[in-house]
Parts: sequence; C-alpha cells; structure tokens
Amino acid sequence: MTFEPRAFRNALGCFATGIAVVTTIAPDGEKIGVTVNSFSSVSLDPPLVQFCLGRAAMSFEAFTTAPSFAVNILAEDQAELSARFSRRDLQERWEGLGVERWDTGVPILTGCLANLECDREHLYEGGDHVIIVGRVRRLAGSEEGRPLLYFRGGYQKLA
Repeated sequence: MTFEPRAFRNALGCFATGIAVVTTIAPDGEKIGVTVNSFSSVSLDPPLVQFCLGRAAMSFEAFTTAPSFAVNILAEDQAELSARFSRRDLQERWEGLGVERWDTGVPILTGCLANLECDREHLYEGGDHVIIVGRVRRLAGSEEGRPLLYFRGGYQKLA
C-alpha cells in the first residue's frame, strides 16, 4: 500500500451515495437497524440488492444470521433518522417511529423514498466488512421526494 488510510477514505468520500437504514429482527425478537451508505442493486433478474456491514458493528451477528432484512431508502428530510440509526443506543432508535410489518415481519420505516423487503441470499467476505446480498420479495416507492445524500463526510441535498 503506497497511500495513507486517510487518503483512501478521502478519495472514497468523493463518491456521493444515498443513505438507507437497514432493519431486521434479532433471534430474541428485538428490532435492529443500522444506517448504511454502502447499498446498491446487484441484479434485476433475479431482483438482488446488497449492503456492506462492518464486522465491528453491534448488529453484525443479527444481520448475518437473520433470514430477512429491509432496506429503507431515506429522503432528504430524514437526516435525523440517519443519525439516529448511527448511534450506539439500540433501543432509543425506535422511540416514536412509524413502523410497518410486511411478509417477513422485519420493521419497515414509514415515510421513506422506498422500502425493500428482502430474503438474505448470500454472505461474502469483504475485508473488515461482510457483503450481504438479498433477494427483494416486496417493495414500495414514492414518485415524489428527493434523496438524502452523503458526500465528503457530510449530508448533502440535490440542488
């Protein structure tokens, strides 16, 4: 490696990404959620998506063992929701939130640009992260609204 880790991080920060909150249920029934900006589509046929989760995440075991998860794509006015699911306190995240349950029972956050309910299909090694691939089984999206973006270490909005 001929570059500093900070330089690598700064270079990656030049790629604007959307922000999502990925949710699941732990074996004991506890609702789990985490903010990610490492989400993308993988395939249209079959409908596959992926997100990456750090091995040090408190929710690592829940996401790597749960059979299902949901991706809740955030709108530009949901920066507080993104920040809420970035914090360490797991239960405080859910206070006062609108949540629906679809086929699998995983929490679906209301008011998002789009929601994707997925069955976990694959886990792949990814260095200090794991890549979780899911097959989309149900979705909802809004024709209105704009995305919350992350660029160079901060929240951004489309001009």
